[in-house]
Amino acid sequence: MKASLAQALARLPGAPTAAYPEGLPFAAQMAGGSMSLEIYAPGSNADGQDRQQPHAQDELYFVQRGHGELLIGGQRFAAEPGDAFFVSAGTEHRFENFTADFATWVVFYGPPGGES
Repeated sequence: MKASLAQALARLPGAPTAAYPEGLPFAAQMAGGSMSLEIYAPGSNADGQDRQQPHAQDELYFVQRGHGELLIGGQRFAAEPGDAFFVSAGTEHRFENFTADFATWVVFYGPPGGES
């Protein structure tokens, strides 16, 4: 399977929900086994905030466009195109100070609670 950034971004924002009345800032692209791939563009949030909560699986982020900062468990990292980040399952994290065009691929994988 192939995932195209342009095609993925064309699907955003997704359908509105209670948590995201302006529409979801992420969309699933493909999945297999315990792995799933999403595009995430928090700049579409009405309040300009990254509202994600810790996830049950380990995650990899691959920044595609825009700039910002990623806070992972209290540590702050600059995030720009070409950067990759690992976030272990259950860890508090969020993007801050991101540009409106910020977009990243997110890969979720492994068992709930993360790999040992």
